[in-house]
Amino acid sequence: MVRTIEWRDGVVYTIDQTVLPKKEVWIELKTCEQVAQALKEMKIRGAPLIGVATAYGLALTAYHSKALNRKDFMCELEFAAETIRNTRPTAVNLFWAVDRILKKARETRGGIDNLKKAIITEALRMADEDVEVNRRIGKHGATLINDGDVILTHCNAGSLATVEYGTALAVVRAAWEEGKRIKVFADETRPLLQGARLTVFELMRDNIPVTLITDNMAGYVMSKGLINKVIVGADRIVRDAVINKIGTYAVAVLAHENNIPFYVAAPSSTFDFSKSAKDVVIEERNPEEVTRIGTETIAPEGVQVMNPAFDITPMRYVTAVIREDGIITSKELKERLKG
Repeated sequence: MVRTIEWRDGVVYTIDQTVLPKKEVWIELKTCEQVAQALKEMKIRGAPLIGVATAYGLALTAYHSKALNRKDFMCELEFAAETIRNTRPTAVNLFWAVDRILKKARETRGGIDNLKKAIITEALRMADEDVEVNRRIGKHGATLINDGDVILTHCNAGSLATVEYGTALAVVRAAWEEGKRIKVFADETRPLLQGARLTVFELMRDNIPVTLITDNMAGYVMSKGLINKVIVGADRIVRDAVINKIGTYAVAVLAHENNIPFYVAAPSSTFDFSKSAKDVVIEERNPEEVTRIGTETIAPEGVQVMNPAFDITPMRYVTAVIREDGIITSKELKERLKG
């Protein structure tokens, strides 16, 4: 399986996700500012991938730095970190990656060359860890999947949202690799259609049976008994809720109403137990994402638009969270937090 993002001698190569599935275009990013812009424009998206891209952005700053002393180098790195922090306010992996790289820089002794090497090595380690973590998520999650299951997923939590294997789709892939005859229903995921463009693209490429539906069909297919499990990813998991792509909350409520297990697959880096749902800033995006599909305008000029990128699913609707270290039911999670 091809990695979604790669580091090659001071250049970051990644797939431009805004043009899939029509074209597969690899872009070259040579500065932290270019990485930040790619994040803003959602050429890079998906919580785990955002984390690794952030680490690579800071590694680019280190690699190309002309600083002659530690103080100037750290000032340059801190400035780059602030640039990245200002791109996407909701996905916690971004902030996790910034903190991890800065911590490594502060702990590293020696001259500038040592600092550069330590930061780049740490970023590369984070990419490799992401692949391993996602495969472990898949392995744990596959134990929840029965032969013949039909799984509904929302947005894209596959290889395109990570370095390689996926989170929600890691569970699907692992079950498929075990020989379980499963099928997937993919919500289209308005307004940017990550389900239609990306999830369907991935599953068809892997020859995993997939049916595309519009977002407002989810309740219908559940009520008809066509869905056995729901599995989604997450951009941040706080003490009392899961923050994920807009539309996730509605899917969770519908699953609850129809007695369908609702699972969230996410690495430990996506957990932010220092916060509750009320503390999370929900990113509001460009109104044109709603009023247009591609370059085609679909709404009257001047209409008021609301375009939150994420919504908040209370933990009471979550059956369990699938992490790299195992499966945690929402009840067990509540008990852990009490402790």
